Amino acid sequence: MPHSQTIRCINKGYGRSPHERILNVGGVNEDGSHWKQSQQQTIKEIEEGSWEYYSQLVWRRDRIVVATYLGYKYIKAAGDDIQPNTLLSLPECP
Repeated sequence: MPHSQTIRCINKGYGRSPHERILNVGGVNEDGSHWKQSQQQTIKEIEEGSWEYYSQLVWRRDRIVVATYLGYKYIKAAGDDIQPNTLLSLPECP
């Protein structure tokens, strides 16, 4: 069974394409410590099936999935269209 983690913050990239919009994701562990990792590491863990990630907004919780745009992989909420708008609405990670 995969581990589960909620993404609570991101670091934005400067590109306009979906795969360039997010550099890092992060959150808080059960023990209160903070974590942060690259989008590429998150993609790897989702594809391996070792981790499941979610975003938590006030009004909904979405599973994070791996998507492809013009041959480039990126992460987004399952309910999002092409752009990772749910993740982009999260605050910046320190």
